Amino acid sequence: MSETTPPVDLVSAASTRGPLVLEARELSKDFRIGYGPRGAILSAVRAVSLGLHRRAVVALVGESGSGKSTVAKLLAGQESPTSGEILLDGERVRPSARRSFRRYKSEVQMVFQDPFASINPVHKVRYPLQRALRLHQRELGREAVAAELARLLEEVRLTPPEHFLGRYPHELSGGQRQRVAIARALAVKPRVLLADEPVSMLDVSIRLEVLDVIDQLRDRFELAVLYITHDIASARYFADETLVMYAGEIVERGPSEDLTQQPAHPYTQLLLAAAPDPDRLGVRVEDPVRRGAAQAASALSTTIGCRFSPRCPFADERCRTQSPPLRRIAPQRAAACWRLDVAAPDLVIEGYQERSPPVTA
Repeated sequence: MSETTPPVDLVSAASTRGPLVLEARELSKDFRIGYGPRGAILSAVRAVSLGLHRRAVVALVGESGSGKSTVAKLLAGQESPTSGEILLDGERVRPSARRSFRRYKSEVQMVFQDPFASINPVHKVRYPLQRALRLHQRELGREAVAAELARLLEEVRLTPPEHFLGRYPHELSGGQRQRVAIARALAVKPRVLLADEPVSMLDVSIRLEVLDVIDQLRDRFELAVLYITHDIASARYFADETLVMYAGEIVERGPSEDLTQQPAHPYTQLLLAAAPDPDRLGVRVEDPVRRGAAQAASALSTTIGCRFSPRCPFADERCRTQSPPLRRIAPQRAAACWRLDVAAPDLVIEGYQERSPPVTA
């Protein structure tokens, strides 16, 4: 896709929050498994497009192995895409250009899933925060650095700061370590925060508190946030827009509230069935869909048609031979399914036609 590709006509639910900051267009990532004649190419991400807007949270939801973390690594510059492009403020990111990519890394920061492994255990808390400041804010003097360290810990609710700066990671709880990781990301003053399952390894009692910290920081610093999770219920309460990912592809997207209240794609229905929500009124997952979950195939399927077809109770011959494109089903919603009339008969699909153009970004 060229850099002059016009914007898609699907209106992102996150766009009402602020302007577009980071955009991915048709990102794909292939990995080679094995060598020689027995080797194979694994398509971990296939033509994924998304946009992150200032002050907005976009959730990327899917089961383990669906490609969520690979998307985050592509956006963070830790992996190079096989095809597609990443744009920051409308300009294509070129990892080969060292100076511009260094600027990109200061704009886009990532919080990893495991707070036990993301911080070096041989250094005190002061070290990773101070190192980030020295690398990206070199103009700061000693006193300014000390003040900034205290401010960062206060921002993530680790108070008093002097109580934590001199401690080793093993002396902190999982939630405290994750907040240190968030503070390290904030140290470079980014505009985009990629949160890769930031609470999945934390105790249930403190997950909401850490998400609340991220939410307040998003509002305070006008961050564009990508929230990666397998918990679609938390996405409803935390994100403006939710993108559902299966086997490397986006199969449904839309405003979080609408998508969780009236899921269109059978896979989204399965995710909601696995994470029941008492506030999700009026949503009933049919028995055939539940039975499809018991017939689970590998998410790394090499199916020619729809990758979900081996698990879908509604699949027909067309599903098994033709891959459905992501098509607009409402101004802010899209789904990739040939059988929406059967999978979601109660959903009012505005303007959906067989000939409707596929969503490309």
